[in-house]
Amino acid sequence: MSSDRSSEKLVYMANQIGKFFASQGEEKAPAAIAEHLRKFWDPRMRAGILAHLESGGAGLDPLVRQAVERLREMMAAR
Repeated sequence: MSSDRSSEKLVYMANQIGKFFASQGEEKAPAAIAEHLRKFWDPRMRAGILAHLESGGAGLDPLVRQAVERLREMMAAR
């Protein structure tokens, strides 16, 4: 699978997770999404979505973009 295709799939999956947590509101949803990605995504998937963010983050919904930024901070703090 090409890198572009895998990024598209990760963006789709992250946005689906974002839709689930969106009902928690703009203050709580990004943290909940980031925690979900940290707990349940394979390290390669996390690395892929972080790389996608670094390359501009095209297609990420606003709450999901915030969540991936939080995930980046969480991973850097390790």
